[in-house]
Amino acid sequence: MSKTILITGSTDGIGLMTAELLLGLGHHVLLHGRNQSKLEQVRRKLLAVSGAEKIDTYSADLSNLAEVAALAASVLASHNKLDVVVNNAGVFKSANAKTAEGLDLRFVVNTIAPYLLTQRLLPLLNSSGRVINLSSAAQSPVEPKALKGEISLSDDFNAYAQSKLALTMWSRQLALSLRSGSVNDKSLATHAGPAIIAVNPGSMLGTKMVKEGFGVAGGDVRKGADILLRAALSDEFASATGLYFDNDSGDFSHPHADALDELKSQEIVELIEKILTRSGV
Repeated sequence: MSKTILITGSTDGIGLMTAELLLGLGHHVLLHGRNQSKLEQVRRKLLAVSGAEKIDTYSADLSNLAEVAALAASVLASHNKLDVVVNNAGVFKSANAKTAEGLDLRFVVNTIAPYLLTQRLLPLLNSSGRVINLSSAAQSPVEPKALKGEISLSDDFNAYAQSKLALTMWSRQLALSLRSGSVNDKSLATHAGPAIIAVNPGSMLGTKMVKEGFGVAGGDVRKGADILLRAALSDEFASATGLYFDNDSGDFSHPHADALDELKSQEIVELIEKILTRSGV
């Protein structure tokens, strides 16, 4: 059965390859990118390669929270159901690491934007739906003042690692808030909303982020696309809500200890909510 799947950051790298694989299997893909002309080029290429009849495109700058809210509104207006949301878009470094609102770009794009988008799209995702959040093997304790933009992080890797842990923390916390029944170590399988799953697609894959951030070619991007395909479609992920999959080891694993600390994770969620309120979205 064809599924409707939104992939953020799907004009290159892992997101683009995942979109191509899904289209080849007959699924309806919603592409997202920052640049409308590039989106159109990618759409035409994928239509030609996949043989798909239709691909929807959505343009939004995820460093701008108003645009994230507008993206969600556009998807809500165009669809009455989503099966999967893949929060793939991410940023490692930039010439200007501060947004117009004075927040760290990594926290906004990697942590806050996917949180806002997911929250707004929950009405389209039922209990069989899935939200796949791209985490990372790089996870460092989150400095609340850095998340709020009150202090700057000079080290790109540290900022990125903090933003990915924050993403992993809210992923599990949202899974906990949506589920009903008891929690066990293996699964939060009984839940009222979609499965929320954090996935490290693989370290140092050959994405633009890795090439620009580390100056290396990186590994085969197909490794990351394949695990996103499995996470979106396979039965093994259907009951994996609240869990973390590490594609470096090829199995479900433990994220940083802070992501398993419900109190710390709830504090991160509350900080994100305060930032969104302050931003007026």
